[in-house]
Amino acid sequence: MTPSARVQAAIDLLDAVITVARGQGASADRIAAEWFRARRYVGSKDRRAIRELVWSAIRACGPVPVSGRAAMLRLAADDAALAALFDGSNYGPAPVVAGEPVAEGGIAPAWLVERLSGAGLDADAQASLLDRAPLDIRANSLKITREELRTRLPVEAESAIAPHALRLPTGSAAETWPEFSEGLFEVQDAGSQVACMALGVQSGEAVVDLCAGAGGKTLALGAALENKGTLLACDIDRARLSRLPERAARAGVLAETRLLNPGSEAAMLADWQGKADAVMIDAPCSGTGTWRRNPEARWRLDAKTIDRYCAMQANVLSIGASLVRPGGRMTYVVCSLLDAEGADRIDAFLAQNPGWDVVLPPLPAGRAHGRGWRLVPFWDGTDGFFFATLVRRVN
Repeated sequence: MTPSARVQAAIDLLDAVITVARGQGASADRIAAEWFRARRYVGSKDRRAIRELVWSAIRACGPVPVSGRAAMLRLAADDAALAALFDGSNYGPAPVVAGEPVAEGGIAPAWLVERLSGAGLDADAQASLLDRAPLDIRANSLKITREELRTRLPVEAESAIAPHALRLPTGSAAETWPEFSEGLFEVQDAGSQVACMALGVQSGEAVVDLCAGAGGKTLALGAALENKGTLLACDIDRARLSRLPERAARAGVLAETRLLNPGSEAAMLADWQGKADAVMIDAPCSGTGTWRRNPEARWRLDAKTIDRYCAMQANVLSIGASLVRPGGRMTYVVCSLLDAEGADRIDAFLAQNPGWDVVLPPLPAGRAHGRGWRLVPFWDGTDGFFFATLVRRVN
């Protein structure tokens, strides 16, 4: 493909991403995979170039663009070489017409920027939400130490902020390596690993991962347990939870899975009421802390969506609290930096549940925020997280 043809292809793919984002649909990664699958004639170099253009354009636009062309023109506004490719050549984009729409730049839609600012994130911290994310892995302590793993990897890896974390060079195909197949590591952001540390799981405990999804945090909790306790992983999403048994088997983690029916979670966990030493609540959220990986996610958000997440978060906090024994604890985690989903959620829970205390376990990164802890890409080099650990009083 010519450079101009690549630009037009990127515009076409952006149109698909924008349309789906407006409808609260699939991620840009999935849309791109389907788009390329339907165009197998596009070579690998062209695919990489097109993806680079698409994701750069997504990051360059604040509000949802009116079209893929408007998004690409936003990117071209600061890149004369790219602007020159709007030349009307075969398979390339038509020349720029005076007055045609150019997408608005910025970090996010104005209402979201206002909320991020209200949560104490300055311009630099907000801009870091759209940086390119690094690739972190967690050495599986059931099978290997971090230093031993480092010597076995085919690339140079540096220690990241969590005790078992290594940061790999960008573009590393980690999941194709034999070390991954052997269960020696999992791909997991270092910030997510720190959030797991906040629960302080000890060998021999009874632990529930209430919103386990595909089990990224479950596997980290299982390693901390050393397979000497009890680990229950739950979720209402059958497709995601069904991926956990295979992952657990590869990692050597002993974990029971339990699919829950929405609205019946408490009844389906009656056998765990008041018995768990520790409960992890990786609550559904807006994902504002993961824009580095999914920058188009900010186009799928509106105020009503945030309100729905807040209601779900209050619900899972209530369910999780019912499982904790007196003296036990739970950690509430969201990969969001909006106070409505983080600090405000904990304040609301404590106001309604006076029998709980906040504890702040020693952690290798982050800083206090509200009555919890926060990780921010600009300060910590991780995805954005808010989490808080709460202990149920004995009497």
